Amino acid sequence: VEQIREIMDRRNNIRNMCVIAHVDHGKSTLTDSLIAAAGIIAGAKAGETRFTDTRQDEQDRCITIKSTGVSLYYELPKEKLTEELREGSNAFLINLIDSPGHVDFSSEVTAALRVSDGALVVVDSISGVCVQTETVLRQALGERIVPVLMVNKMDRQLLELQLDTEACYQSLQRTIESTNVVIATYFDEQFGDVQVYPSKGTVAFGSGLHGWGFTLTKFADMYSKKFGVQREKLMTKLWGDNYFNAKAKKWTKKAYTADGAALKRTFCQFVLKPIYTLFDAIMKGNKEKYNKMLKALDIRLKTEERALTDKPLLKTVMRKFLPAAEALLEMLVVHLPSPVKAQKYRVNTLYTGPADDAAGQGIANCDPAAPLVLYVSKMVPTNDKGRFYAFGRVFSGTVKSGQKVRIQGPDYKPGSKSDMFIKNIQRTVLMMGRYVEPIPDVPAGNTVGLVGVDQFILKSATITDADTTHNMRMMKFSVSAVVRVAVEPKNPSDLPKLVEGLKRLSKSDPLVSISIEESGEHIVAGAGELHLEICLKDLQEEYCGVPLKTSDPVVSYRETVTEDTERTCLAKSPNKHNRLFMSGEPLPEGLAEAIGDGKCTARDDVKLRARYLADEFKFDVADARKIWCFGPNAKGPNFLVDTTKGCQYLNEIKDSCDAAFQWATKEGILCEENMRGVRMNVLDVTLHSDAIHRGGGQIIPTARRAFYACQLVSKPTLLEPVYLVEIQTPDTAMGGIYGVLNRRRGHVFAEEQKVGTPLYMVKAYLPVMESFGFTADLRSHTGGQAFPQCVFDHWQKIGGDPLDYSTKVGEIVKKTRARKGLKEFVPGLENFLDKM
Repeated sequence: VEQIREIMDRRNNIRNMCVIAHVDHGKSTLTDSLIAAAGIIAGAKAGETRFTDTRQDEQDRCITIKSTGVSLYYELPKEKLTEELREGSNAFLINLIDSPGHVDFSSEVTAALRVSDGALVVVDSISGVCVQTETVLRQALGERIVPVLMVNKMDRQLLELQLDTEACYQSLQRTIESTNVVIATYFDEQFGDVQVYPSKGTVAFGSGLHGWGFTLTKFADMYSKKFGVQREKLMTKLWGDNYFNAKAKKWTKKAYTADGAALKRTFCQFVLKPIYTLFDAIMKGNKEKYNKMLKALDIRLKTEERALTDKPLLKTVMRKFLPAAEALLEMLVVHLPSPVKAQKYRVNTLYTGPADDAAGQGIANCDPAAPLVLYVSKMVPTNDKGRFYAFGRVFSGTVKSGQKVRIQGPDYKPGSKSDMFIKNIQRTVLMMGRYVEPIPDVPAGNTVGLVGVDQFILKSATITDADTTHNMRMMKFSVSAVVRVAVEPKNPSDLPKLVEGLKRLSKSDPLVSISIEESGEHIVAGAGELHLEICLKDLQEEYCGVPLKTSDPVVSYRETVTEDTERTCLAKSPNKHNRLFMSGEPLPEGLAEAIGDGKCTARDDVKLRARYLADEFKFDVADARKIWCFGPNAKGPNFLVDTTKGCQYLNEIKDSCDAAFQWATKEGILCEENMRGVRMNVLDVTLHSDAIHRGGGQIIPTARRAFYACQLVSKPTLLEPVYLVEIQTPDTAMGGIYGVLNRRRGHVFAEEQKVGTPLYMVKAYLPVMESFGFTADLRSHTGGQAFPQCVFDHWQKIGGDPLDYSTKVGEIVKKTRARKGLKEFVPGLENFLDKM
């Protein structure tokens, strides 16, 4: 700990990084090699321990569920470093976060990325870039994080697929190219080009399970002495279309010599060939051959290691020949930015206040003497039941034990007192995977755990000691909580314990949302089946400790309208002195998505927003400038537009209409779900001349009735959420997949074969409502050969008339109404319309 504390002040020698990948591509296994190199676990166990999977259920299921942080101390040999790094010391502190790959937990990845500056992207060399790899890469580039690539599971290419060297090169080349395609798609001007290239040393190859790996620098070092060529020159020659003609002793770009003899690619000849030969000799038990090679490579085996054969021997030898940790560390230290570099270009995307105030400058310069700015990205449960460490990163200033700080929640506005506490930090600790180490203070650029502030923070917060500091920007998650269950205790007297437990659960997970329905049910919402299962297990065992009853999972729907009916709806106020004329219509295609992505928000400049709507969605410019409000929650995908001409007193009822619109869009008429993609127009109003007769009490209920009438006459229907499913499968199991999808209203829209493997990639859309038990069903029909991965993709209309209970849509409306305790039938139009 002393060593680590000393390095914390050398900000150029810190690396904050996070390991991201698709599920089962080998993140935790790979992380083990790094942890073993720092001497925290035994080298022989690396690859099987999965040190960062701290919970029991993570070990049992063999998946990572929560992201875990570890701080590692390393010393690198001087000759490995670049010019600029040689001036400082050669000891480095790497704050490593292992993140889950499962799509249900991608909110954990977002939280991990917020506190890192670099990312190690792990890709399986056989299955290539998958849907989740793309999602996490997109999140990383959105946070302006520099990626480096590790192509994992190389041992399978050699032992299972038995590819020859050229085919192996081609498959690696394809994997790297498809990664670069994703990176290039999300190109950001200020961030520059961050694509990965083997010849620059930003790509590593290897096998996490066997604990070996290399970058081209390793081989360039070995050969630069032999050829007498500079290492940098050699690196460019070892990848791509370069060939070496041994007779003429020349490098060429052509695959054939002048007399037509085929040449071997340099990567195959100088890098893969020694590895292949060694593998071959050991797996076939050819002792003379491999002993001779070991001597040439200067690998010394101990007496007991010589007795090994087959895979155990292969592992031992490869670990000594190409240790994975060495290659990765060199790549992380040399190619990932230090906090000093990274915070300069990240400050614009992170800090909401002006860039030139004290805190903004402190973040940009990563200055330990500036005002404290610390972002808490997640809460980590402690051994003490119900208490949490606040895990986050110091962006500016220094945080000390016992310091008095301001804790600013996500709703805090500068200068106000709302959502803000002033409290003391009890202790600061260093997070080390399964345990924590106490530490007196932590300067800017490092990650830290705080004790004693957990009761004031819900999911994330900004902690500062200056009252002028603005908040750090909220994290944007790539998944939304669409699957819900109702929870109640088996024994009604345990209700207070459940409420307490739900509060703790909501802290422990960045995404989970807890709400109470009007019928008194407690609703827990999560990203998918697996996410909810883990949350409920935690709730029952960790956070409230009483037996619970849970309902079947329910999906949340959205209500919308499908037709633009010209019919005007009139509503009169209770005192009969005011009349409102309204009409409803659907928003143009794609606008609801644009609002969700933040391309068009309630806070935008009115004229710019009008221009955008007119150009992109053919909106009438006059109407686009008169959007009164968005709804629900003032930011949802519905508009209230003022299309009146010359009405008196209109501005005075604007607030009342706004309130009614929020209410109506939050609880639609069909089954009280949120509305989506609806535009309501105020056509005309006649108001009483006396202000007291047109107050909120008269206008709000009237406007709400008018909105409901508009929804009913414009052919209302429900939208259901749809998953994009990506299934990996051998061609023998294709039939089973189609069968299962057809039974569940899914449809396949793409299938492609992975070149050089017998695997197919099938992409399909599957309604979330049909996805419960889908994984188990799919595995039983394909003999366990198909691996599905579901990501929330879009909303789609359900066909049929929702007011006719014999249709599919009607059935959903009926069930939802029954669940929420509403009247059985949707109220008729006559309840909302008034006669002239």
